Amino acid sequence: MDVDAPRGLLRAFNEMKDPRMDRTRDHSLPDILGIAICAVICGADGWTHMEMFGQSKKKWFGTFLDLPNGIPSHDTFRRVFNMLDPEAFEKCFMAWVDNLAQASQGRLIAVDGKTIRRSLDAANGKAAVHMVSAWCDANQMVLGQLATEEKSNEITAIPQLLKLIDISEAVVTIDAMGCQKEIAKTIVAEGGDYVLQLKGNQNALHGQTVELFDGCLRNDCLGMEYTTAKTVNGGHGRIEERTIWATEDVSWFSERAKWKNLRSLIRVQRKRTIGGETSSEYHYYISSLSAENPKALLGYIRGHWSVENRLHWCLDISFADDDRRIRTGHGAENFARLSRIGLNLLKAEKTLRVGIKGKRLNCGWNHNYLLKVLTGPPPENLDA
Repeated sequence: MDVDAPRGLLRAFNEMKDPRMDRTRDHSLPDILGIAICAVICGADGWTHMEMFGQSKKKWFGTFLDLPNGIPSHDTFRRVFNMLDPEAFEKCFMAWVDNLAQASQGRLIAVDGKTIRRSLDAANGKAAVHMVSAWCDANQMVLGQLATEEKSNEITAIPQLLKLIDISEAVVTIDAMGCQKEIAKTIVAEGGDYVLQLKGNQNALHGQTVELFDGCLRNDCLGMEYTTAKTVNGGHGRIEERTIWATEDVSWFSERAKWKNLRSLIRVQRKRTIGGETSSEYHYYISSLSAENPKALLGYIRGHWSVENRLHWCLDISFADDDRRIRTGHGAENFARLSRIGLNLLKAEKTLRVGIKGKRLNCGWNHNYLLKVLTGPPPENLDA
């Protein structure tokens, strides 16, 4: 492979172990990965598409891949990705991301899960693949991901994922599923802070927090210190008003010592007005952050939904995650990882001011632009 080919990306996967026997290796693993990544970036949704894309770009691929036996067949792509160790693939993926993403103090890392719906194989008793991802809003990148078979297993998968990525000096946000003592402990141990949504799965803490805010705020907290802030946003006939109250008075909570570095309790009221009708709802959170900057806390809470709007929605709309019927072996999980590699690269490329779909189309039309996407930002923009 030409050393001047896409910097770092393909080389990042050179250490992966090829799962095939020597006698069945007509095509090298780096060649297979290189074609697969390019194909997914350009719109491929399955193994047949990968072969078709490779054949259409065979001359171009020959400028930086070895291709001793030409372009692999769709059966070869399917067989390799079904067998490829997803944990090894993930380690290489995260090593590559570390070189691409900048670390910064106070950056938001939103952790959330997404089920690949069509990966369900009811006939063989195989549950749909559920991917837990860590999304960095500042870099617009997936930092890492792990697969679970059941949504409830997010509780065990999240600490594993947090230990694999760099969360030092970051603020980690997780919905109510991840509001667990062990997860809070892991975040603090890895050098981060947390903002965790609080619901009925933590009965004692949730109930007492609701009672605290309901009772005290009606009477200006009866002397309890708190901070508050408000934001108002509107557009397209809709007005959204968010009000936050935060207090560091947690001494009354009997189990506070079990929640590592628990420092503040938070209530957010969200009011939405559409067509003259107003609805209101309250959400509650716990955090290891101080309550002294309520606007920052509100920013982290609102920013958490970037994982839905900028990752999950984009994977559904631009990469058709929920429509892909790959069900055997590790194929669904590994294809999902290819999609996230593609998404990271496309979001990192800033010169073409169009959406992800437009960038994918342009990659398929323009070799130079595809090479630019694969190469990533200039080195001087990558130093942490």
